[in-house]
Amino acid sequence: MNAAEQATDIEFTSKIAAIVNLFKSEFPDAKADLKPWANDPHTKKLVDPDSIDIGFHLPGWSRRFQSRSILVQIRFYQDPLNGSRRAIGVEAAGFDHRGKAWRLSTVENWRFVGESQPVPEVGEKLRHYCRQIFELFNNSQAA
Repeated sequence: MNAAEQATDIEFTSKIAAIVNLFKSEFPDAKADLKPWANDPHTKKLVDPDSIDIGFHLPGWSRRFQSRSILVQIRFYQDPLNGSRRAIGVEAAGFDHRGKAWRLSTVENWRFVGESQPVPEVGEKLRHYCRQIFELFNNSQAA
């Protein structure tokens, strides 16, 4: 679901801002898009309501990223007993003019798959970013 639609309270909004700032601290040229999904009925059927989706657009195609845009999706589990949300997975995908060029999933094995992949330095920074997302959402909540 678009991050802008998930910003429903000050704590969660602050965490969304923090994950945008964490990305921009590693990749300052990226522009954040808190509404990467279209707001039409067909797209809404495909969107996971238990996720935050944020797009990051680079200033043109990047050799280092092997893409021009990155979509980051953070998936959550909401505890029915206390209502707390825990991040359970992060997926990042790089897109170029042909579509999805690569994908990184923390649910699988934290490896990049796809026709092309970011250079190793960028890949490690993206993995570090995913670890920071887990720290932000899972270590800062009261149990």
